[in-house]
Amino acid sequence: MRIFLLAVGTRMPVWVTEGFSEYQKRMPPDMRLELEEIPMPKRSKGDTASQIRSEAEAIRKRLEKYPGAKVVALEVLGRALDTPSLSRKLGELKDLGQDLVILVGGPDGLCAELSASAHERWSLSKLTLPHPLVRVLLAEQLYRGWTLLTGHPYHR
Repeated sequence: MRIFLLAVGTRMPVWVTEGFSEYQKRMPPDMRLELEEIPMPKRSKGDTASQIRSEAEAIRKRLEKYPGAKVVALEVLGRALDTPSLSRKLGELKDLGQDLVILVGGPDGLCAELSASAHERWSLSKLTLPHPLVRVLLAEQLYRGWTLLTGHPYHR
């Protein structure tokens, strides 16, 4: 099983790159975590809707590379999962041999149509989180979910 994080935005601060990389390298070979950054379209004042549509189109093109994968949109109003639930979902997908693609939109969020087309919508928090922090938080939670599945002592 592979987990793909498709995230809008490039050129993250060093602490983001290092934090994500730390948890990425901890993931086992049979549950690899990969990041695919999607360049953010040029921003112009007052044209948020077209920017969100441009980001969605770029994400849709990337999704073509992952046929059969379970697609999850990260949304503030998505389903909140606790760590054991996330771990169980990872275990189910691993047992099925199904890849997981997680979508993170740009500063203005995901396109509503794209989010609605995902198999599931998850929320990391009811709080609005900065997109760079989401990468690190998600990578840590995926690692924690794996450790719970395998009985590793990291999750206490």
